[in-house]
Amino acid sequence: MAKVTLAIIAQRTGLSKFAVSRSLAGKSGVSDETRRRVQQVAAELGYARPSTEPDSLTLGVIFHDTDLINSELHLLIQNGAQSEAQRLGYRLNMSWTHRPDEIQAIVRSCSGAVLVGPHGREGFARAYALGKPIVRQGWLEPLEQADHVGGTDHEAGSAVANYLVTLGHRRIVYVHGTPGYRGRVERFYGVREVLERHADVEFREMKFDADIRFTEHLRAAHADGFHPTAFFCAHDGLALTVMSELMRLGYRIPEDASVVGFGDYSAATQISPQLTTVKVFGQQMGAACVRLLDDRINGRIPADISVRVQITGRIIERASCGPRTTPEVAAPIVPAAF
Repeated sequence: MAKVTLAIIAQRTGLSKFAVSRSLAGKSGVSDETRRRVQQVAAELGYARPSTEPDSLTLGVIFHDTDLINSELHLLIQNGAQSEAQRLGYRLNMSWTHRPDEIQAIVRSCSGAVLVGPHGREGFARAYALGKPIVRQGWLEPLEQADHVGGTDHEAGSAVANYLVTLGHRRIVYVHGTPGYRGRVERFYGVREVLERHADVEFREMKFDADIRFTEHLRAAHADGFHPTAFFCAHDGLALTVMSELMRLGYRIPEDASVVGFGDYSAATQISPQLTTVKVFGQQMGAACVRLLDDRINGRIPADISVRVQITGRIIERASCGPRTTPEVAAPIVPAAF
């Protein structure tokens, strides 16, 4: 005799597995009539829920455990996912790994999963092979058929470019830091897209090698006759480094140079002057991941349609940015001793 599962009861009653599970568990979220009908059908079919059966109300959230650069964002995502899961009646299995076999085992034990960070192709392939709903938080290939929740990196770059131009800055740098992070590249593309339309703006990109400090890049720019008055940095940590180096060289911020970060993480308000930055709403991203999984589990989205959810960032103005008040060449020149 075939094993009676929640899916069979759901098919017989015309309800979702979510509603069936809550009815059999005696939990809230379903009407008394629905609960009685589910219990009656389960009894007729001879359903007995074994103690070893995976909990159909558990969602997996799997963070890439070596993606340390985004650790504060991941903490916000975790908080948002936990709050939304509790509201919707799910339990969460939080895990930190990049091993494909472990990813597969976690997804197998859950009704659906969120994969956060740069998991590799094998990990994704093993997760999708199980046929469970998967939501990604990280970068996708163009038109990849996958559900995704993310921010607005390209738009953020364009918004910061408009902001700095409005403040009067005409010599602008995008400080890239260590290359290889897709979000940083998208912000660069957004900045460039706007500034290319302004013939009077000179725009440059600074990419860091591990052994070359920001000061050396700035000295090279000065030697080339380029004296920037505004720096948009790829993340808040990099912005703090740039501000510290500029002030060490005698720059006044924001009188001689404006600095903008990205993220609005805790460090943004722990420096003086406090950092103007683009706020990334990580907690809302985590909540959106859980809502999207819930929509998939309950069949609210056509199975052949992939969904992208974007949580829009916002410029948070603080004291590190201001109107350009001095000519470009009036700012301190980096001496050769540095």
